[in-house]
Amino acid sequence: MNREEFIISAALVLFLAFLLGWLSRWFLQRLNMVSEKDLKDLNKISAALLEAEKGNEKARNIELELNKKISQLEAELEAAMDGLRAARLETEELESSLVEKKR
Repeated sequence: MNREEFIISAALVLFLAFLLGWLSRWFLQRLNMVSEKDLKDLNKISAALLEAEKGNEKARNIELELNKKISQLEAELEAAMDGLRAARLETEELESSLVEKKR
């Protein structure tokens, strides 16, 4: 093999290696490319997720407010029950004193 054949074969091998590298890069780029439809779907999903998170936060706030109201109502109920208990005891005492006075 003379010098010219070696140079031509080396140039051909280098060109083929370059071509193979370029084609493989192009092929991988095409495989990894995200389509416009996929981007729209991702945007819709992210918007729906954001809306769901807002709704979840709103529901959590409403739940906290309702729990506060329930606690307040339970405290008021307890106070009313204590007042009723005291009033019932007082009426029983008054009834018993009236029964003793009638005798």
